Order: sequence, then C-alpha cells, then structure tokens
Amino acid sequence: MALPNFSKFTPYIRIFQVIYSFVILGLSAYVTDWYNSTTLTASPSQINFLLFASLWSLLSVACIEVVPKFFPRASNMYIALGVEVTNVLFWFAGWVGLAVFLGQLLFCRGTVCHAAQADVVFSSLQCVQWGFTAFILGVDVFKLGFRKPAQAGPAGPMMKEPLP
Repeated sequence: MALPNFSKFTPYIRIFQVIYSFVILGLSAYVTDWYNSTTLTASPSQINFLLFASLWSLLSVACIEVVPKFFPRASNMYIALGVEVTNVLFWFAGWVGLAVFLGQLLFCRGTVCHAAQADVVFSSLQCVQWGFTAFILGVDVFKLGFRKPAQAGPAGPMMKEPLP
C-alpha cells in the first residue's frame, strides 16, 4: 500500500508554523516580562526554553525553505530532516515541561496564567505540525534512498572513449 503524497500540504503547514512561532514568542515574552517586572524571581526556565524554541523554529523554517530555493547546491535532505526532528523534540520538551510546571503551581489565575496555559496549547500544536512535516520529509528521504544519485548528465553517465 502506497502512502498518499502529503508534500503538497507542506507550504501551508510552514505558514502555520511561522504564525504559531510568533504567537508563542509573544505569549512567552509576556509571561517572562511579568515575572521579571512584578516578582523577585527570574522567569521559569520552561518559559525561557519556549522563547528559544520559537526563535529556533523561525530560523529553521527560513533555513529549510530558503536554502533549497536560492542555494540548491548547499541544501541537503538529511540535514533538513535532522532540523525537522530537532524541532519536534524541542517543542515536545517545551510544552511538556511547561505543562508540568503549571500543574505544580499552588494557584494559577489572571492573564499571566492564561497566557502560560495558551502557551502550552500552542506549543503542543506546534509539536504536532513539526512532527507532520518531519514525517513527510522522512517518507521522501526513504523513497529516495540513502545513497546519493549517480552524478549523471542529461544523457546519462559519462563514458570515456576507449584508448587506441
């Protein structure tokens, strides 16, 4: 049974990945600012990690989408797959860590708490999106195989003329 071709959905998912990264960046920045301006403690490392994951995600989308279009010789499917899987792991660790942190709070109320809870929801959706695009790219990599295609021109492999 052949898998359907989901590659046509990738550009639309990339748009949502960028939008969600900006949303999570804003929510995490709001929570971080609240901690730094109204409490004596630093912002939680889980929130700081989601700030990092948002920026990493934006850089990853730029790298995965821009490099193959403008620098095709520098693009590599295996590196792109590694970046995709890294994003899945970052987002999974981020939303689970923040969910555990929020679950251990004695009380959680107000706009800051709602922003952190929304951060968990958007981060989990971001993890699913990156997982889907990683799956799509992984299927493409496995279809292509792990060997590099032969260096052949338009007419096939180059042959040497026999020596006289």
